Amino acid sequence: MKLFQQLLVAPAALGLLAPMAATAAELNINAVSDYSADSQQVTSVSQFSDVQPTDWAYQALSSLAERSGCVAASPSGDKAMTRFEAASLLNTCLEQVSEVTEDVRRLMNEFGPELALLKGRVDGLEAQIGEFEAGQFSSTTKLNGKTEFVMGGVDRDNATDTATTLNYSTRFDVKTSFTGEDLLYTRIKAGNFDNSSFASKNYGAYLGATHKSADALEVDKIWYTFPLGDNIRTWVGPAIENDHMLASKPSIYKSILKDFGKGGAAGAYGVSTGGGFGVAWTQSVDDSSAPRFAISSNYVSSGASSASDGKGMLTDNQSKWLNKIEYGSKRWQVSLGIARDMCDSVDGTESCKGWTSYYGTEKGKAAGTGNATSYSARAYWKPEDTGAVPSVQIGYDIRQIDDDGASGSVEEQIGWMVGLTWKDAFIDGNKLGMAYGQRMYASEIVGGTTDPAEDNYLWEVYYSHKISDSVSVTPAIFGGEDTYNGASDGSDDILGAIVKTTFKF
Repeated sequence: MKLFQQLLVAPAALGLLAPMAATAAELNINAVSDYSADSQQVTSVSQFSDVQPTDWAYQALSSLAERSGCVAASPSGDKAMTRFEAASLLNTCLEQVSEVTEDVRRLMNEFGPELALLKGRVDGLEAQIGEFEAGQFSSTTKLNGKTEFVMGGVDRDNATDTATTLNYSTRFDVKTSFTGEDLLYTRIKAGNFDNSSFASKNYGAYLGATHKSADALEVDKIWYTFPLGDNIRTWVGPAIENDHMLASKPSIYKSILKDFGKGGAAGAYGVSTGGGFGVAWTQSVDDSSAPRFAISSNYVSSGASSASDGKGMLTDNQSKWLNKIEYGSKRWQVSLGIARDMCDSVDGTESCKGWTSYYGTEKGKAAGTGNATSYSARAYWKPEDTGAVPSVQIGYDIRQIDDDGASGSVEEQIGWMVGLTWKDAFIDGNKLGMAYGQRMYASEIVGGTTDPAEDNYLWEVYYSHKISDSVSVTPAIFGGEDTYNGASDGSDDILGAIVKTTFKF
């Protein structure tokens, strides 16, 4: 309450505290909540009930309300209001009063008990808010979350684990800003996809929602980003990915399968989480919708936290240096990503899981040093208005792997995808999406042998139905041919179906 308003209310409150008990039966406490909730809808004091239109208080309050402008229209004079509703309206009008007339003083005396109670409720609420603000963990931190339920299964010709499962993943995004322009980002995740049909990256059924932490919360990402001037942004963090340190994302396609999640077959953008740093420059333009150039460069080592021999930061083991140059606007963009993958200790394990081939028996780890240079071309376009014309995302990836000359070692891999998205499909707020492409496979092998996975294809179709701003349900189907080792009898084909429910909070 404003100071002037409190000074006006105080004499009436002090003078009438004694008879308050006698008049308590007249108070309608629920009316306060109703009136507060509808206060933006009020157009006239005649919308209330109990003080009759013929009473002097009703007429005096009507005159005060219209004089001070605390209601939008004059009352019609044919409806009554409760005493507490009258006191609430009087309290609102007192904020606009510049002088206390005899009518105002008389109204204050008449509704003194109700005004005193109203003041007490407001002061109590302000005290509660103050206690909350004093006890909250940070005035600069925001917490957002998302939980996804996934029910579904995969029919894979060469396996028996085709049961329908119900899994979940939950993430909490903690965002802290100290200056208003910087950001300390922490992502905490948990999930139980460990033994589901969607747990393996090998078979083309790895979902974007998949998280395998055996129901344990874990810090999944953590980094700090801040600007240097108007055009440059920098990042540094012990748990970050290369594609988080870019001027903008290379893809607008929101996928179900993780294979389509980076707008192509990964290529230069495929990487593990690790310690790293990066910088991005964006050209200034007068019109925010105008095309502009941007250049990004960053480094991540998945072995950055380890002091084991050959690991750590700035080594030639388990690290990636990514660069991206882009040109475009909010509606379209073309870009090229170039990455140098360094993995000196290829040993048939998951130590270098970012640049592998389907060629061979165990995910076909590339022979030789495993170092590689990758190129990822991306382009997307969005229509100005939603409708029958979809947004389009295309991507093409080439990875050239350093070769030691041994027969059968992989020299080159390629992959590609095309994704289409219809916003407001059939119903406003809903989305229809589909994608088709090939995962990375060996296109050149020393000795001229053929990769049995060169005919691998993958596709997905989904429809996201928006229940509310916080809840959506997404049924999806997906499938693939020769998704693992490319057996000639077709035993590596898959067909999967899921229903994903997403809760945002």
